[in-house]
Amino acid sequence: MDSPGVVQRDDVETSQIPRREDAAARADAARRFHDRFVELFDANFQRLYRYLDRLSGEAELAADLAQEAFLRLYRRGSLPDAPEAWLVSVAMNLLRNTKSTERRRRGLLTLNRGERSHSDPAPSPDESLASEHTRQRVRATIDRMPERERRLLLLSAEGFSYRHMAQALDLNPASVGTLLARARRSFREIYGDEPDAP
Repeated sequence: MDSPGVVQRDDVETSQIPRREDAAARADAARRFHDRFVELFDANFQRLYRYLDRLSGEAELAADLAQEAFLRLYRRGSLPDAPEAWLVSVAMNLLRNTKSTERRRRGLLTLNRGERSHSDPAPSPDESLASEHTRQRVRATIDRMPERERRLLLLSAEGFSYRHMAQALDLNPASVGTLLARARRSFREIYGDEPDAP
């Protein structure tokens, strides 16, 4: 007769089998997640970066935020139903938080210090005057647009599907085409109203 609390050797061996299978299943799931994550990163990092760069006008900030969005997805350990839209939503929240913090800091600076620390870098010698003027007009036009229209236009420029745009901006997918057409019309109208002087 066995003593209570004493585990037989047969019980130990059979109780470890499910643990090994569970560990193998977890390792396999982790490998699949990693492979899918790498595919997602390769397919979407550049366009997420370009979207953030166009939205913020700051290339370094855009790179940092795109990396942070992907890092948060990797730490999550599983892919959401719509990973592209999830990444855009996270990146927009990160940008919003960064800009909010930046505005608060700027408000704490004196006017003179603020002008020095937040001035635009000097243009490189390779930039032509015409392309710089166009870039400034486009940036000014985008800045004057309503936020939803601006985001729709920039997501579309980066090739996001209507479905992903709808998910990222919490819109009805059926209305994305109409809203995007409106955003394009608004851009053309505002761009035409921009003064020619840089």
